[in-house]
Amino acid sequence: MTFYFTTTGESHGRALIATIEGLPAGLAIDQDFINHELWRRQQGYGRGGRMKIETDTAQILAGVRHGETLGSPVAIMVENRDFKNWIDVMATEKPQPPLEQPAQRDRKVIRPRPGHADLVGGMKYDRRDLRDILERASARETTMRVAVGAFAKLLLREFGVEVASHLIRLGEISIEDQEVGWERIKAIYDDDALRCADKAAEQKMIERIDRAGVEEGDTLGGVFEVVAKGCAPGLGSHTSWSAKLDGQLAQAIMSIHAVKAVEIGEGVANASKPGSQVHDEIVYNQALRTFGRTSNRAGGLEGGMTSGEELRVRGYLKPIATLRKRLRSVNIETKEPMDSDFERSDVTAVPAAGVIGEAMVAITLARAMREKFGGDSMREMRRNYENYQQQILEY
Repeated sequence: MTFYFTTTGESHGRALIATIEGLPAGLAIDQDFINHELWRRQQGYGRGGRMKIETDTAQILAGVRHGETLGSPVAIMVENRDFKNWIDVMATEKPQPPLEQPAQRDRKVIRPRPGHADLVGGMKYDRRDLRDILERASARETTMRVAVGAFAKLLLREFGVEVASHLIRLGEISIEDQEVGWERIKAIYDDDALRCADKAAEQKMIERIDRAGVEEGDTLGGVFEVVAKGCAPGLGSHTSWSAKLDGQLAQAIMSIHAVKAVEIGEGVANASKPGSQVHDEIVYNQALRTFGRTSNRAGGLEGGMTSGEELRVRGYLKPIATLRKRLRSVNIETKEPMDSDFERSDVTAVPAAGVIGEAMVAITLARAMREKFGGDSMREMRRNYENYQQQILEY
């Protein structure tokens, strides 16, 4: 048994849709929680005008009845409210004569944006209007990942697993204490400006965003950290490269738009230290009958498996590639040098990327849980999980 999802839809199309396979029957679904997760994705200082247009709400189309999953595929839809302004441009029907309406002509993209999928996607799929590429390559697609991640979080919650995120760095400004504990992360309000635990650093970040967006016409990247607490030891496997959970998590985080590097635990700093200062020593708690570690530099993963410690994964975002300070490009029709096209954009989206990162970590953990414990129903999956927990206690 596994957990699988797929998404479809364009940034300015009629709607975004996702399907989920592998949820057990009998999982209680909280619609308000799903919509709150979608709301969280739209928050954060430095977001663009699109967030003021869209109020994302998930519609469950299939796979849920009377508030519980049926064990069949789940279908979810989020409508794009901005579609009413793009009906002609994004129509699925072939245009009728006259073939080129003003709206279609005005929104044709022929000057690829550096750092985007525009040029390479146009070459690969043989499209002369790069809107055919950018509409799907847009980070708007992550709306559905967050919706799917909400279902994954609801499943994980049944087994005591929680997932949260916070901001580590924005541009050149970092938080003072790089090791933020779980309770401090959980205490961050969902409507916090940047989801940052260091308020002094956060104020500097806000000022930096204002300067980049208003004065410089530029964009900013940064680093977010996702933390998962309560994972049972042994999710993932050492037996093959594709089963290693750290590899799966790295791929999941790297798949988020603008993420260019992934770090698990203190992986970057550990590369320059001797082993005696890196590896987490093992202890045994007689009272709780559990193994533990004296530190968590490995980020909760050893040998491609969860160790039972907090799982910690960081995503490193490049600055958003759509910026008002236009970069050099080329007209794909005339091959003449021109400034790149500009689409409505954020100054930064690192806090939102953290929420998306939560979703991708939750999805990856849900998949690992389904592979490990199986079960067509929640009762069966819980029974398998409880038996495994007993096995761990008896080890």
